[in-house]
Amino acid sequence: MRHPRDIDLPLTVDRTSGVALGEQLVRRVRDLVARGVLRPGDPLPSSRALAARLGISRGTVTAAWDVLAGEGYLVADRGATRITPSLHLDREPARPTPPSAAPLAPPPARPRPARTTTPCTTSPGRPGAAPSLAAPVVPHRTPPDARGAATPHEEGLFDLRPGAGPVTSLDTPAWRGAWRNAAGAAATGETADTSLQGHLSAYLRLSRGIVRAPEEILVTAGVRDGLQLVLRVLGLARRRTLRVAVENPGYPALRRVVAATGHTALPIPVDAHGLDPAVLPAGSWSGAGRWDVAAPPDVLVLTPGHQYPLGGTMPVSRRAELLSWAREHGAVVIEDDYDSELRHTGQPLPALGALDTARDTVVTLGSFAKVLGSAVGVGHLVAPAPLLPELLRARADLGSPVSRVAQDAIARFMDAGEFQRHTARMRRSFRRRRSLVSDALDPLPGVVVAPMAGGAHAVVEVPDEAAAVAGARERGVLVSGLRDYWAGGAAAGAPERRGAASSPGEGLVLGLTARDEDLVRGTRVLRDVLGG
Repeated sequence: MRHPRDIDLPLTVDRTSGVALGEQLVRRVRDLVARGVLRPGDPLPSSRALAARLGISRGTVTAAWDVLAGEGYLVADRGATRITPSLHLDREPARPTPPSAAPLAPPPARPRPARTTTPCTTSPGRPGAAPSLAAPVVPHRTPPDARGAATPHEEGLFDLRPGAGPVTSLDTPAWRGAWRNAAGAAATGETADTSLQGHLSAYLRLSRGIVRAPEEILVTAGVRDGLQLVLRVLGLARRRTLRVAVENPGYPALRRVVAATGHTALPIPVDAHGLDPAVLPAGSWSGAGRWDVAAPPDVLVLTPGHQYPLGGTMPVSRRAELLSWAREHGAVVIEDDYDSELRHTGQPLPALGALDTARDTVVTLGSFAKVLGSAVGVGHLVAPAPLLPELLRARADLGSPVSRVAQDAIARFMDAGEFQRHTARMRRSFRRRRSLVSDALDPLPGVVVAPMAGGAHAVVEVPDEAAAVAGARERGVLVSGLRDYWAGGAAAGAPERRGAASSPGEGLVLGLTARDEDLVRGTRVLRDVLGG
């Protein structure tokens, strides 16, 4: 199995810590080796590439590498810097104890504390009111499948909605050869040298900081398939309708999965840094003469690495707070890690699942849709230890929705190093296309292209969303409105804390998967519509 040098390892630096940047890198690598994220023989990024990504000097990186080489951690191998292949660790990375067959269950009910003051009943919408959790909120209109396949293409129209365009750069001899070889091998019972789960195990370890054995990773048909599998298992375990917190605004298709599986979606507002644990109902005494009677969610579905669609990244402090809240209330956190491969600015944070060192709280869902296209329909699921046995049993009972040929083809594509090269091309392409959108629309009065650290879409703030969507369509261009991503316009009664957004903004969401020529023509039309 090949490990490319351009994989984004979860290496970061903190300029405010008072510790020298080179020393921070040394400590980070030691820690990654100790936790099993980096293993003997694994390559490290080139000093030039890592320095550019972290915004530090190349000399700082090479000095850190020299220290680690002197300690025996690193070795130069044919032009690449690797973890010493013969490195002996004092102990193997901690593996989870064999999980119990019982799935995650909520904590025992806590008695209500005595109250000496009369609780105030607050009405929905008033500052300080708890979010209304009585029933799911239905979107005011049927939105597109935002991050997946858009609604069918309409004849003669340029479709700039997210997920609408095919990944034309994937049409290569390597891609066709991988499928041809997988199909041929299926007739003889042969498989790729390394399974898809084996490649996913290496990818999650090196790029997302999640250490799991191949057999602990489930192959799914995408994020929605993984979500409904988790909700099915949790619903059967708790024997009731689940309360599922979803980001508002957020990915509409995930709200529809919650409803389709018979559970209750609870829209929770987000701010510039994603979901804020402070706005979650606690079902407990909150002080200041107020009783928070709203029941806490059983499940939280969120996009901490790149909030969809607004693009914020949840900071480490808030992630720790969220995990603490979830453990206190017996909630399962489902992390939709949907486009971690496409971050092209700033320092990537490890997946939320990497912070769940106890392996008891976080489910991580991922998909190849943004890199290989939604038509491939392959993703992965990493579960906390208590939930894993039931998920494996449910998958075995229901059968895999992903054919062996598809899994084998992608495994062969990854084994040849082509997936990594293709991902790097896509990252550069999306960065270029985002600049194209910004250059065309940012100069217009009242129009702002929201800054984002990566991804395959752009958010354009406009004064009049409805007029922009309609005007673009009249001129032959399909775009999505930002209001499509809100549940019913806003989370009813949501408290306005820490800058949480409480009502939809006016804007457009553009997909960056369209061909360059279509994007140029589409943005030219939008420029005329918005500038008119």
